Amino acid sequence: MNRTPRITEAEWEIMRICWRRSPVSAQEIIEALAAPDPWHPKTVKTLLNRLVKKGALGFQKEGRAYRYEPLVAEKDCVTAESQSFLDRVFGGSLKPMLSHFVENRALTPGEIAELKKLLQPKDKK
Repeated sequence: MNRTPRITEAEWEIMRICWRRSPVSAQEIIEALAAPDPWHPKTVKTLLNRLVKKGALGFQKEGRAYRYEPLVAEKDCVTAESQSFLDRVFGGSLKPMLSHFVENRALTPGEIAELKKLLQPKDKK
């Protein structure tokens, strides 16, 4: 697939289950979404159908049940969603986004060290 489909917040919940447990039935997804606030089975099935139409999920029929498998990698969806967020909220610029999160979030010394470690190879280029 050339283009990563746009996935809604509710669809992300279903995709996370599919990425972890593939292949997975609708009933298994419904059970995985049971806590803390159960999803209505019809809602889950509607979202599964949307994800199939978008090309994010494929399925195989096994008797009366369908088993769903992701057709897109989680990494590709995260990359597309991150870029979309960056474009929409920060005009595509990384610096204001990083500044915002660093200034508005409490970072532990370990997180600060991790960020420095991530940025060091970029600094050498």
